[in-house]
Amino acid sequence: MFDYYSSIILISWMSLGVLSILVWENNRIKKPDKKIFYISYLLIALSALAELIGLKVNGNENVPAWVILLVKAMDYILTPLAGGAIVAQLRIRNKFSKVLKGILCLNTVFQLVSLFTGWMTTIDANHCYSHGPLYVFYMVEYFSILVLVIIQFVLYGFKFSRHNRLSLYGVLVLVISGIEMQELLGSDHRTAYITLAVGAILLFIHYSEYSQLRSDQQIQEQSVLITTDSLTGAKSRYAYSQKLNEYDAMSKLPDDLTIFLIDIDGLKRTNDTLGHDAGDELIRGAAECIEKTFEGFGSVYRIGGDEFIVFAGMDRTQAETMIPKLNERTAAWKGREVKKISLSSGFAIASEFPGLSCEQLASKADEEMYKAKEEYYKISGYKRRV
Repeated sequence: MFDYYSSIILISWMSLGVLSILVWENNRIKKPDKKIFYISYLLIALSALAELIGLKVNGNENVPAWVILLVKAMDYILTPLAGGAIVAQLRIRNKFSKVLKGILCLNTVFQLVSLFTGWMTTIDANHCYSHGPLYVFYMVEYFSILVLVIIQFVLYGFKFSRHNRLSLYGVLVLVISGIEMQELLGSDHRTAYITLAVGAILLFIHYSEYSQLRSDQQIQEQSVLITTDSLTGAKSRYAYSQKLNEYDAMSKLPDDLTIFLIDIDGLKRTNDTLGHDAGDELIRGAAECIEKTFEGFGSVYRIGGDEFIVFAGMDRTQAETMIPKLNERTAAWKGREVKKISLSSGFAIASEFPGLSCEQLASKADEEMYKAKEEYYKISGYKRRV
């Protein structure tokens, strides 16, 4: 028949079973990591079973003494291993993890030898067990393992931002409290394994939450990479396409939407005469000048090798002041390999071209930019695309 403690152990096993299903269903956990979870849950379940059987056979004269000794040895082996398995879920490798493994191996050997020596457990004539003469050695190992578990949890917590550590340390305090409650309050307080089961559940919740946060962070980082031009730090061609989609979804463009098309003069000539490193410097310098000129007014996108586009909110009076400001900034710029920058610019304002799409408005700005480009060719004497 089930008594109260047997029911508690059964509930713990069922909880670990459901937890194993949750691990199996979680596609964010890699297969090798899932094995660690399964093994740790199995060890908790087996150590709880060993303790339960030990309680049931204690004082039962129909059970051979060697069986009682074996059950207690398994209890003393599996309980520390369960704690070690919980630490293994953290997937942290350092000198403390090596020490922990060494102590766990030492304890296993000590318990197996004690089966034949009576160092850990002695059986009296009534088949009741009691602590052997070297039980204190086990207690030293036990508390050493406990200290190492605490150290590993603290170190693991440093992987998280400060406000994510509190819940992790809360799980640690819960598990230690449950184990020590059983040790200090005596045999009537069997709290260790229900606490380990609850702690395993909470640790999995913490792990899942951290995995989700990490996944969200990776998505955000990838989004930044996709939407940012790696050479200049301006927004990328992909980000430009997304912006066009946003404007296309509008029934009407904002009247103050002003689009600037800006092209670097003589980039090919710089690449051919000074090399591509100099060309990259020229592109970065142009982006820097454009960004600083339009800072606070709009967003800068690099849409081609030497082309930039700016979406700004301003009227014609403001727009007409921007190109001279840009020219002043480029005139003051000096690079290591490239001594000067020349930019051709043009703009178009949505209020002056009602009914056009954003892309069509950009084409109008492009036309104005090429007028400035033709003027550059006339003054400089260079041929187009040279």
